[in-house]
Amino acid sequence: MEFEERTRGTASVLAPRGKLNLVTAPAVKAKIDELVASGSPRIVVDLSEVTFMDSSGLGALIGSLKSARQAGGDMRIAAAGEQVRAVLKLTNLDRILAPHDTVEDASRGW
Repeated sequence: MEFEERTRGTASVLAPRGKLNLVTAPAVKAKIDELVASGSPRIVVDLSEVTFMDSSGLGALIGSLKSARQAGGDMRIAAAGEQVRAVLKLTNLDRILAPHDTVEDASRGW
């Protein structure tokens, strides 16, 4: 899986591209864990280029959220497409990982 990485204020922004599924989820989790371990516990995951997410992708995001919070930070998601939002809503995880419309909205307040 390809990633674009950038900084927005005090947050690290990670933008994966493609499908977030059983095959690619471990790479996403590892990349977020790497950012947290390097001293960037505030993460925004820009999902605008993610075309599909399954339960493995969702598990990677929840695991990453836990890692960021244990490091004293947080993780937020932004620009999720219709399919990703549907998965979040169906699992009621949109309450824990509330999707923000834009990266700017997600990084506000940090």
